[in-house]
Amino acid sequence: MKLLLKSVIILDEKSPFHNKKTDIFIDHGIIKKIGKNLNEKADKEIKIPNLHVSKGWFDSSVSFGEPGFEDRETIANGLETAGKSGFSSVALNPYTNPVLDHSGSISAVKAKASHHPVYLYPVGALTIKSQGVDLAELLDMQEAGAVSFGDYKLPLRNPNLLKIALQYAQNFNALIQSYPQENRIAGNGMVNEHENSTSLGLKGIPNLAEELQITRDLYLLEYTGGKLHIPTISTEKSVKLIRDAKKKGLDVSCSVAIHNLLFTDEELKSFDANIKVLPPLRTKKDCKALIKGLKDGTIDMVTSDHNPIDVEHKKVEFDNALYGTIGLESAFGALSTIFEKEEAIKYLTAGKERFGIEESEIEKEAPVDLSLFIPGDSFDFSEKDILSSSKNSLFLNKKLIGKAFGVVTQKGFISI
Repeated sequence: MKLLLKSVIILDEKSPFHNKKTDIFIDHGIIKKIGKNLNEKADKEIKIPNLHVSKGWFDSSVSFGEPGFEDRETIANGLETAGKSGFSSVALNPYTNPVLDHSGSISAVKAKASHHPVYLYPVGALTIKSQGVDLAELLDMQEAGAVSFGDYKLPLRNPNLLKIALQYAQNFNALIQSYPQENRIAGNGMVNEHENSTSLGLKGIPNLAEELQITRDLYLLEYTGGKLHIPTISTEKSVKLIRDAKKKGLDVSCSVAIHNLLFTDEELKSFDANIKVLPPLRTKKDCKALIKGLKDGTIDMVTSDHNPIDVEHKKVEFDNALYGTIGLESAFGALSTIFEKEEAIKYLTAGKERFGIEESEIEKEAPVDLSLFIPGDSFDFSEKDILSSSKNSLFLNKKLIGKAFGVVTQKGFISI
């Protein structure tokens, strides 16, 4: 397919075309020309006012349900949603039934995604059935295409198991994930332990539950070496712990969910089950610390932590609702409410190197991997903006800024 992008503004600080309006001609997945007033014959021409392009966005934590929870989201519709939300690649969590804990399951989900323009990179379960007892077949899964290993939202209770995983994974340079929550501290908590949880009569999860687990995991990493990724941190002290660990030279990275940057536990007053997420929404002080952590490089990447949940498990009493919110569709617009567009794109394009995913440059003869978006105008995010099969978004009725338009990759083009 030949595609001509007309009068697009390139956002890429490393490119000589940064902040310049130009045309881009793409021929069968390769950027052939970049320049003004191109007149190449193309199968499709895109010309939209204020259309911007950047390197392809990457989301390090998405869940689609399939296999096992297709009523929540299929791989096909999940990738369609990701592409139309501006993401050219996603890391798929093993939040499936059965869990992605062997090479056959990794190969199966990759095969399902093979013909879609958006690239799917599976995260293999760290332990068999994500039960936290025995390590899964990590090397076999990596050879089948897994880019990292972790049990989604399930913390490892046994520190020796994480120690062994970090030691073993060094033999094939694998990235190990450890979800930061000590369940014996969190107990039956559902939301942030603070004034609001007390006044609303909801059991709270203290910051200590996250920070204690991170402290333990960082000590283990210092002892074993290896590569550790801590997904979706949420507290001020967590940022400090990881900042200090990086200063000591530990090979640790972390992410933050976009909703934990924007919202606090004040949202709980609505008793809307869409607000029930893990980690829970914390305080304004924590939000400020997370934003600072992003700006100074302590936090390596943002994620939508996209987690579709069917209506039967969300439209119930708050206590009984499952954790999770969708977030792909709202990611760019939400980030743009707190960051300038250059910063927002910087965070959306981060993370590929950490997960061992090759990144393409915006230059002639380079493989195409572009995200297309229109910054600027604010709008109220509503159900009509949701592309996912499930509608559990805590961004509903929130004011966002700017919209994604689509992606162009070597496998094709998709847009809203």
